[in-house]
Amino acid sequence: MKFEARPAIKSQVLADFVGDHTLTKCIEEDTSEEEKGLWKLSVDGSSCVSSSGAGLVLTSPDGWTIEYALRFGFKATNNEAEWEALIIGLTIVKHLEVQKIEASSDSQLVVGLASGEYEAREDSMAKYLTYSQSLKSTF
Repeated sequence: MKFEARPAIKSQVLADFVGDHTLTKCIEEDTSEEEKGLWKLSVDGSSCVSSSGAGLVLTSPDGWTIEYALRFGFKATNNEAEWEALIIGLTIVKHLEVQKIEASSDSQLVVGLASGEYEAREDSMAKYLTYSQSLKSTF
């Protein structure tokens, strides 16, 4: 998992995220042995006073992309929306029976917790971390 910083928060965060992570040219055939079979998942959560949601972009080793825009039926904080985006993405990838996955997020907290750099202080963040680790162990 890697952290990708976003320079500014805009009103169309999800639309910008999907646009930034959509492939516009063909992927070269010369891939290293390590990258063969590697899927890429980019996730972003969004929250405001009235609703919350997530954007996901899943890219296959062949360069095909699957895009999801989700609206949650519950209120969530920004951090909770980021976790929900990652968990939903990993769940989708698990159902597709993907073996190798590289996930990226613009949430420094989620990436820091998932990579072990940070320690969960809140109970809700610890629960999200535990659940995501159980999903992560399938890859």
